Amino acid sequence: MTIESLNQELADASPRQIMKAALSRYDNIAISFSGAEDVALIALAHSLKIPFKVFSLDTGRLHPETYRFIDQVRTHYKLDLEVLFPDPRDVQSMVNSKGLFSFYQDGHGECCGIRKVAPLKKKLATLDAWITGQRRDQSPDTRNEVPVVQTDLSHSGVNGELVKFNPLANWSSKDVWDYIRAMEVPYNPLHEKGFISIGCEPCTRPVLPGEHERAGRWWWEESTQKECGLHSGSMIAKTP
Repeated sequence: MTIESLNQELADASPRQIMKAALSRYDNIAISFSGAEDVALIALAHSLKIPFKVFSLDTGRLHPETYRFIDQVRTHYKLDLEVLFPDPRDVQSMVNSKGLFSFYQDGHGECCGIRKVAPLKKKLATLDAWITGQRRDQSPDTRNEVPVVQTDLSHSGVNGELVKFNPLANWSSKDVWDYIRAMEVPYNPLHEKGFISIGCEPCTRPVLPGEHERAGRWWWEESTQKECGLHSGSMIAKTP
């Protein structure tokens, strides 16, 4: 079955059905974990009683609450959670030459590239597929075409092609939080302080009433730039 046909088959499936299909089809697959959507994915995978792997990115600039949240999830679901780190030489070179907050002047691309994109790329090169918490309504400028299953055009897997599953693509933020509350899933306490989409501490702020959830990320930049590079270039399913 091609990735396109699998996407068509699962287009209207529930997140649990999509997760089951992903874990059943691929052994060398992992869930990318950072926020509320991702811990919902972990809860879904845990409920299936199928072995699964989880990894998370530590940029070195996360909120203290986020670090405690990561360990809470590790303990709650008894995970062998792999934490990825950026190359310290690249971080040192950037900070020594441009300071700790250069992204406020020249954009977040370079910092995210070093702290997030590079370690992710290295990890994905060891996998056949990965699972993310992307939703179509997260960012109307960049994610409204996110398919349920796609060939990742931004990264390569261990054998070249990398498959990407987005089980929550059809869910809204309300759907995610309804599930979290119903299943008593752990969540980052920053959500109770007005944070919706949570990234690094210097680049995330609470969202004001009526603002879109991504408005709190890189708020000094245009809405069309509110991606760190983890998902850019892989928004549309690849046709074989």
